[in-house]
Amino acid sequence: MRKNDLLTLPITGYTHDGAGVGRTKEGYVLFVPRTAAGDLAQVRVVKVGRSFGYGRLEALIDPSPDRLPPPPDCPAFPRCGGCAYRHINYTAELAAKRRQVEAALAKALPDPPPVADVVPSPEIDRYRNKIALPVGLQGGHAVTGYYRLHSHDIVPCEDCLLQPREVSAAAQALCAHIDRHGISVYDERTHSGLVRSLFVRAGQGAGQYMAAVVVNGQTLPAAQGLTEALRAALPGLVSLQLNHHTARTNLLLGARSTLLFGQDKVEDLLLGIRHRISLHSFYQINRLQCEALYRCAIRLAGLTGAERVLDLYCGIGTIGLSMAPHCAEVLGVELLPQAVLDAAEGARQNGLHNARFLCADAAQAARQLADEGFAPDVVVLDPPRKGCDRALLQTVAGMAPGRIVYISCNPATLARDLAVLLELGYRAGEAQPFDLFPRTAHVECVTLMSRVEK
Repeated sequence: MRKNDLLTLPITGYTHDGAGVGRTKEGYVLFVPRTAAGDLAQVRVVKVGRSFGYGRLEALIDPSPDRLPPPPDCPAFPRCGGCAYRHINYTAELAAKRRQVEAALAKALPDPPPVADVVPSPEIDRYRNKIALPVGLQGGHAVTGYYRLHSHDIVPCEDCLLQPREVSAAAQALCAHIDRHGISVYDERTHSGLVRSLFVRAGQGAGQYMAAVVVNGQTLPAAQGLTEALRAALPGLVSLQLNHHTARTNLLLGARSTLLFGQDKVEDLLLGIRHRISLHSFYQINRLQCEALYRCAIRLAGLTGAERVLDLYCGIGTIGLSMAPHCAEVLGVELLPQAVLDAAEGARQNGLHNARFLCADAAQAARQLADEGFAPDVVVLDPPRKGCDRALLQTVAGMAPGRIVYISCNPATLARDLAVLLELGYRAGEAQPFDLFPRTAHVECVTLMSRVEK
């Protein structure tokens, strides 16, 4: 196998990031983005490794029956790196995501639990409630878009189908403001220029919007004019902030913001619970599907009204507060101070006096609570993509909760952590995937781990 070889390749499956997988007659594996299982494709080899390589689709010889007819419904696809599955039908996408979870569990566990069919999202398009649009230049004019696959090259996109239409109007208003006033655009290669990105958060249940213009500096020319333009583009705008991000990093936001208009938070509703969300706080991006996932978590927790629930990695308390009406006590733990303040405010605002929140590292808090003799009946784990470290899982298991509800956005780290919990005396129930991120390669999964009585 050599770089630039041209092959005829049958595509038989998908990688975890949605690329097609093909195997030559000699058994060599190639990963080919934007191909579909069932394709017979002409593929150009672009990178060769010892056991696998990467290819580029040159032509379709016999397209998969799962393919949607061209052209794609988004003009930025497939150049944009956001969507992985926009070229196939939604049923095939859900099947691919189920196989992704099955493969991860089978790789890590000797006797993996069954994987249920993926719960489809109520909305396939326009579901995102958080959008971060980098700003760039094209032909001397400001543009917004998304990054090309495996790069930081901006692919201009006037209307991403995953985001609300109002966000596209806001992006156009920002670009027009930049052009009108000759404002510079950030260049990450030289760390120069002012405007980096537009950040928008939608409180869809409350009909509210928050926007932040992220700048490599302290001020923005003609900020009042931009405020008026964004208020016109985003009906329901309750918060406009100037976020000061002057560090030479790829982090989305800087630590400090200046309020240009309104309040510093946006409101939303989840399962009847009202939440106030700060700029930096984590919040699930697909509201309707998030409600379905939380209903499943509540059911798996087996709450009768008498339980003590420990909610680790709780964020602004969305899971814990949704469980509070169904249990005796909720204790949430989160590292981000502002998120803890939002969670505590949510408990007060909703009259949930049985919920309290600690600002601490999850592992440290779990050890401290265990030392104090805190004995939860249910532990909820919803870690970031890297999952939980072994010490935390050992501490949690040492508390001997009857049930651990594990929510994961990464099947690989979910499988790794379930293997540890199996060693520590728990058994895995059925894994239930949820499609929180339609058209992308990501899949969420919730699994109940029950303590094995000795």
